[in-house]
Amino acid sequence: MGEASFARTIRIIEIILRLLEVSVRFKLLFLIVFIFALGAMPTAFAEPVQQQRIPGIEQTPPEDAERARVERDMAKKANLERQADLKRDTDKLLKLATELKQYVDKSNQHVLSLDVLKRAEEIEKLAHSVKEKMKGYN
Repeated sequence: MGEASFARTIRIIEIILRLLEVSVRFKLLFLIVFIFALGAMPTAFAEPVQQQRIPGIEQTPPEDAERARVERDMAKKANLERQADLKRDTDKLLKLATELKQYVDKSNQHVLSLDVLKRAEEIEKLAHSVKEKMKGYN
């Protein structure tokens, strides 16, 4: 009974490792495609729309125009910071995924490396963080 239990445990571990590898690859691929899609969006959406002047209607006061300019500048700065954060995080995701692949390649059917589990957890946390950051900026 001990050998059967051990064999069953090894089989479960192999299945988990395969699922982790597929899941991580899918998440990484999705994240990369999503980031490229964000970069490919036309910048026309980010440019401010000019308002038409209607005769007889008073223009916005200078302080409102100044406030709008400051808000636009702050939004641009936040967007640049977000893009830098996403680039840094995706670079780290790629590095971790590569390390995970190397650890899995080094392991065998009888040994489950603690490094494999640690890398998989790090990747999962970082991918979740990137996803939440993207949600927060929409």
